[in-house]
Amino acid sequence: MLATAESCTGGLLASLLTDVEGCANAFERGFVTYSAAAKCELLHVSRDKVEHCHAVSREVAVAMAEGALAASHAHIAVGITGFAGPGAPEDEAGLVHFGCACRNRQTVHREAHFGDIGRGATRIAAIRVALELFEEALE
Repeated sequence: MLATAESCTGGLLASLLTDVEGCANAFERGFVTYSAAAKCELLHVSRDKVEHCHAVSREVAVAMAEGALAASHAHIAVGITGFAGPGAPEDEAGLVHFGCACRNRQTVHREAHFGDIGRGATRIAAIRVALELFEEALE
């Protein structure tokens, strides 16, 4: 069973998975946690981690994946957090962090720098990486 914890992709991964007929046999649930408060409340990411490491970071992506796994009946969960487009001057447009948590295995992290390719293109590129992480976890 799979679970998703999405920030910058806004539920696009969960939507894609539910486009597959019979997905209820593999997709358990999805969390859209766009705000820092949602990450903390729904996925139990510590407020300290969000504030000190920043919401777009390795630490938060890993915590999101692990939180989704803990808050579900899934065996594999992917967390996604990033900057889909330009934000504050210090934010790197297209920077996305991923965490992939599996029961009884070490959580994997991946970082992608898609560049300033636009919000939609960044979200689609992030979904491709997330699907690769699911595929690798299933092998």
